[in-house]
Amino acid sequence: MDNIVIAALLTAAIVAGTPILFAALGELLAERSGILNLGVEGMMLVGAVVGFIFTIKTGNHWYGFLAAMISGGMTALIHAFISITLKGNQVVSGLALTIFGTGTSGFLGKAYQGLPTSDPVTAIAIPFLSDIPILGRIFFNHDPLVYIGFILAIIFWLVMYRTKWGLNIRAVGENPAAADAVGISVSRVRYFCTIIGGMMAGLGGAYLSLVYAPSWQENMTAGRGWIAVALVIFALWNPLWAIAGSYLFGAVEAMTFGLQIVGIKISPFFLQMLPYLFTILVLVIVTIKMRQDAGAPSALSVAYDREER
Repeated sequence: MDNIVIAALLTAAIVAGTPILFAALGELLAERSGILNLGVEGMMLVGAVVGFIFTIKTGNHWYGFLAAMISGGMTALIHAFISITLKGNQVVSGLALTIFGTGTSGFLGKAYQGLPTSDPVTAIAIPFLSDIPILGRIFFNHDPLVYIGFILAIIFWLVMYRTKWGLNIRAVGENPAAADAVGISVSRVRYFCTIIGGMMAGLGGAYLSLVYAPSWQENMTAGRGWIAVALVIFALWNPLWAIAGSYLFGAVEAMTFGLQIVGIKISPFFLQMLPYLFTILVLVIVTIKMRQDAGAPSALSVAYDREER
């Protein structure tokens, strides 16, 4: 019985961590290019509501996911224009984006509040692998987006560390003046990474409204966008570490429900605090232990003006 409970909790941890993984991968890519986007929460909310609306209207959740990614990318474009073209303060722009996304999603989703999705996403058991005792249920019996998230993290790592594109991205994030001097378009790279980051955040938001809790509820991200930003630091700006970090945060969230199921009497308000307390703890530990060796891009949140080169 204990094995069944543990397997159920770990399975729930992977599902709970998947939307955070999508958002964290997008933020990681943007930060690697030197753009700090604190608007992840807002982009996730926009993706959640747009994805849900398109699924209701079309009856196909894949159209919903695509619409969520496009809306997330368009929202991130606002931040890119302010931060890259206008060279505005990235922190202020990101916070404004979160406020904008929160208000926009609430307005767009007002008529869809509490409605169930019209095209539920079902789990797909991977042949043979899903038959492995315990491990098969935990890792190989999920909805397609869980597998896509894992594959995307590996692709992000390969691109970042094994391709010229990745080298250019890291060069722009570390020393944009040097990258510009060798012919790399700093603005183009940063625009690309910021928009792709927004698309990933939108996909994470859509996962919440179409898979994790298939309905639209205002402010349903409940701070997951901020957790994703913290996870990038926890993962040391490495996509593979983001997988472990996302599922770890997902495990903390799943544990809050698991403790209630097994009958442990703890205040529900305290349980709701656990993921965010864990986030603060992780940030403190990483800051103390890693300091300057944490791997943060040197030019993170620094606007680049080639005239000042």
